[in-house]
Amino acid sequence: MNDLILPQGKKANRLKTSSMNNKMVNDYWTDVFNAKAEGKLVCWYEGVAINPLMQAADIRWVHGEAWSALLAARNNEQPAQTAAEHRGYMKELCSYARTHIGCGVLAQNRGVEASGSSFSDALGAGLLGERIPAPDMFISAYPYCSTGQQWDEMLFRLFGKKIPIFNISVPWVWGNKPDAMYLGGSEFNEAKQYMVKQIRACTDWIAQQTGKKYNWDKLSEIMSYTKTAGRLRVEAMELCKAKPAPASFFDWTTSLAPVNFIPGGPAIVDYFEKTKAEIVQRIADNEGGIPQEKYRLFWDGIMNWNKIGWLANKFAAYDANMVAGRYTHMGFWHEFESIDVENPLEGMAVNYLVCPINLSAPLMIEQIIKLCKHYEIEGVVLHAARTCRAFSNPQFLIADAVQKRLGLPVAMIEGDMVDESFYKDEIVNSRVEAMLESIEARKRVGIAA
Repeated sequence: MNDLILPQGKKANRLKTSSMNNKMVNDYWTDVFNAKAEGKLVCWYEGVAINPLMQAADIRWVHGEAWSALLAARNNEQPAQTAAEHRGYMKELCSYARTHIGCGVLAQNRGVEASGSSFSDALGAGLLGERIPAPDMFISAYPYCSTGQQWDEMLFRLFGKKIPIFNISVPWVWGNKPDAMYLGGSEFNEAKQYMVKQIRACTDWIAQQTGKKYNWDKLSEIMSYTKTAGRLRVEAMELCKAKPAPASFFDWTTSLAPVNFIPGGPAIVDYFEKTKAEIVQRIADNEGGIPQEKYRLFWDGIMNWNKIGWLANKFAAYDANMVAGRYTHMGFWHEFESIDVENPLEGMAVNYLVCPINLSAPLMIEQIIKLCKHYEIEGVVLHAARTCRAFSNPQFLIADAVQKRLGLPVAMIEGDMVDESFYKDEIVNSRVEAMLESIEARKRVGIAA
């Protein structure tokens, strides 16, 4: 798809602090590449952000979705995807899983540990997927998605069933008991305590793998930074209620690493302090995330990581600011207030339970409605990721709800997370343009968002 011509003229006004994020990402993966040479254990994991558990034990980690997304964003995904397909994993399999499994195949083909390489060197050589170190352990902590819950089992088998594995079962939040509510009710509280027991058991298992007593003081310190970073991030996003919105969904997608897999410490707090300061300054200067904000949109679905810059510029060319989205605004330590730094497991469990794909449709839709009202959204783009049923399953219900309850036009487009072959630009154009025409029609008859 690289032969397509980008929209001409207006381009997204991306946050300048994103360069700090890029450096943190590059530095972290360089650290991972050299972990084995430095005598560090490496854990491969999928699902919710359990990386603080590994960090407290001085273990390096590879988050499967984050790694696959990075490969796609840096145009290095093809070798891993091809390796997985040659191994027999079909193209319709979750492209996150297929890409990460392909890295496992490449690691086996390599035969020896790769080390002594920087992220930039591997990127320049087109070898990112081949450079990731083989795992010493697996942890699975996947919510809702059945593929995700089998992902580590597939990797476990791929590596000959010789690498230790621990499974954390993240219960689906049904919300169908009489007292059910977001973050409350008997069902949610039972699920939360069930999660706490499993997380504690996981720390015992990690201690067995390292041969060292688990460092609870270190975990509390890490979670204090994570909580502060989560708060600053949410505060910065909420400031985008301003008109024009000073940043977009595409900015927030590229800002996920510090609250997803970057080690918890002063650097992630500093990053979001500076991001928030940039947002505040843009509001003072009346500077928007796009040159001319005419439409305020909401994105539902996972980001198409191959197309971040492309889509950011496409919507900017339409004078449409993608102000918020389920993926960015309903996950990644967004319920920071629930974290008790001195006893962090319960707050961690809360954030794991209410990630963007683990709430029943009624509970999830209520949160989306609140976001649309807060940001004065005028239209909703639903990105149906072809290989992610977990995110795409409820989207017709979401479309129906925002149309009936808020009167918002919708555009349903298809693409994928890290396999760009499923993206069709002509279809995206026609559906987005039809939605914008509907917004214009509403404005002509005086219907406010």
